[in-house]
Amino acid sequence: MTYQRLDDEVVIIVPTGMLGAGISPEHVRRGIEQGAAAIAVDSGSTDSGPSYLARGVSKMNREAVKSDLLVIMAEAYSAGIPVLVGTCATSGTDQGVNWTRDIAVEVAKDLNIQPKIACLYSEQDKETLKQKNKDGKITPLAPKGELADDVIDSCDHIVALMGPEPYIEAVKAGADVVLGGRTTDTAVLSAVALMNGAGSGPSWHAAKIAECGGQCTVHIRKGGVLMRVGKKAFDIEPLDLGNQTSPETVSAHMLYESTDPLRLTEPGGILDVTDAIYVQADDRITRVTGSVWNPQPYTMKLEGARSGSYQTIMIVGIEDPHVLANLDAFHDQMQDLLTQRIASVFAEETSDFDVSLRIYGWNGTSGQPVPAGTPPPKDVGVMFVVTAPTQDLANRMAKSCNPLFFHMPMPGHIELPSYAFPFTPADIPRGQVYEFVLNHVVHVQDGLELVRTGWVDLKKADNMERTHA
Repeated sequence: MTYQRLDDEVVIIVPTGMLGAGISPEHVRRGIEQGAAAIAVDSGSTDSGPSYLARGVSKMNREAVKSDLLVIMAEAYSAGIPVLVGTCATSGTDQGVNWTRDIAVEVAKDLNIQPKIACLYSEQDKETLKQKNKDGKITPLAPKGELADDVIDSCDHIVALMGPEPYIEAVKAGADVVLGGRTTDTAVLSAVALMNGAGSGPSWHAAKIAECGGQCTVHIRKGGVLMRVGKKAFDIEPLDLGNQTSPETVSAHMLYESTDPLRLTEPGGILDVTDAIYVQADDRITRVTGSVWNPQPYTMKLEGARSGSYQTIMIVGIEDPHVLANLDAFHDQMQDLLTQRIASVFAEETSDFDVSLRIYGWNGTSGQPVPAGTPPPKDVGVMFVVTAPTQDLANRMAKSCNPLFFHMPMPGHIELPSYAFPFTPADIPRGQVYEFVLNHVVHVQDGLELVRTGWVDLKKADNMERTHA
């Protein structure tokens, strides 16, 4: 099968699904040889929970992020194409953008290059949001209700998910590197294709397919992909010559993190792939036609997280056959005894606490009842979790539960069984608990209204010009 490139294609390199996960210089160079107009990569997610947003820190370590930036900044600067990074430092807070910016500046010095770096900030001021809320410009997404000001105030950080417009403006203004705050995965990948005249439907659809790099390929661990985007079609090609895509692997990615496999809501519109057709363009490349973009009033999703109570955990391993034969009863008896123990010891200090037990190897992951007749496992791990208003109180509550947790007998059991604990001290402070509290959208005039841009121009005579958020 002979591959025929799209006449009007815009080529975008998506070298990995997450900055810091590892990027092959060979793959990037091959993408540039194919005429790439940009390198675009996501750097964030809510997959790992709210703590990264609440604390404003990165899930990925600095060394891994720097390693990937060294590859893409060196190759892109040499080729004269921009690098776009979305949702810096996992959650896209202002401090996350600045953290990534400082790494990028360090990389530039290591490479002896002088890129112009644009920083896009989408963290939101609480007073601005409260005024938007008062004006009826914030609406809930299911299952949330109307937003109260005290919920806004309770958040440690609030970010709004950007569309492609701030990236387009930054590239047009001469940015060699664009570091974005919280952004939809698709927006950062579609920006340069849209800027260069590719079709809206194909651009957004290609970006959705490529958002996780090689996950849309047959061999998902063999690197990222090329998006070849035209006015009416797009192709997805693996960067690794030993890898391939298929209509199945490409179309399947519309199921990933989607409530609707045919429609994807983004800032400013809805991607509709109801009539999309996926065909094998050659043995490695899949071509897609029929993607439709339906413009809508512009909204930006809000994400907010706050810090809360504190937790302490303890862990035991159990091989005792008497316990293993009665795990549900063991769980319920221990739960009751530990709750009673804490309530009696700390009644004058607080009634605000929670105790939970998770039996791994039985139902510790799901927490659901185990079907009747399930044979007992060879062993289980039991995790004790106590949640309290302060870390000190959680620690003391755990200590008060220590004897019961490690030695509680079952009816008909020996008087003082001992369960195996892997660590000493047995009580392990886990720190604060965090939660997402916003599931709302803010209505804006356009994609630039709530975004601020700062610049680092290493070409300036003073070698450093920074604009902070």
